[in-house]
Amino acid sequence: MEESAKKICKAARGIPEGHCVIILAHNGPTGLDSDATFRLLFIGLGSNADDICGIDWIYGGGDHGDPDLARAISDLQRDEQIPIPLVVFGHMHNTLRYGNGLRKMIVVASDNTIYLNGAIVPRVKDSLLADPGSSTEGLTDPRGSAEGHNQLQTSGVSTLRAFTVVEMLDGEVEKIAETWVLVSDSNVEIGQETLLFQKQ
Repeated sequence: MEESAKKICKAARGIPEGHCVIILAHNGPTGLDSDATFRLLFIGLGSNADDICGIDWIYGGGDHGDPDLARAISDLQRDEQIPIPLVVFGHMHNTLRYGNGLRKMIVVASDNTIYLNGAIVPRVKDSLLADPGSSTEGLTDPRGSAEGHNQLQTSGVSTLRAFTVVEMLDGEVEKIAETWVLVSDSNVEIGQETLLFQKQ
């Protein structure tokens, strides 16, 4: 884990002066450093089943984040003063395996670093529109059950496709939205947008 954290730091150190680092990882960071000696500033990245990296496949939860990523972020921010406005990852699906509800998909830490989980599953769903070319009336709730499965669009079938859209300006996150795009044979339009973050 220590070697992996050093590799992440080495990659981030090459940024030009005046730039920030955006980390894109498969999984998010753990809430503890690799030595488990102190709590990092990842408020809300905890061990409840619905936390952004919380274990939801066994009762009692737990923290499933990566300790090497947590250590690298801590070292870059604390020791090297490298700004990291955004850490994006997936792996931990938005719908919980046990219990009802959805996972917390975004956390803004006390240092203003934003941790964003983009693992919306399924990413593509039938829209169940009465008329595939009509307005967005009649859309099923895209944040509902994950019982469906990812699928390719077929002729005559309207689908909803999930995107997590991040808007940045001058190295700062301005807005984050979970956006569902309605795709039919003749039309592509935003079907639903849920604001996850808006800069104050």
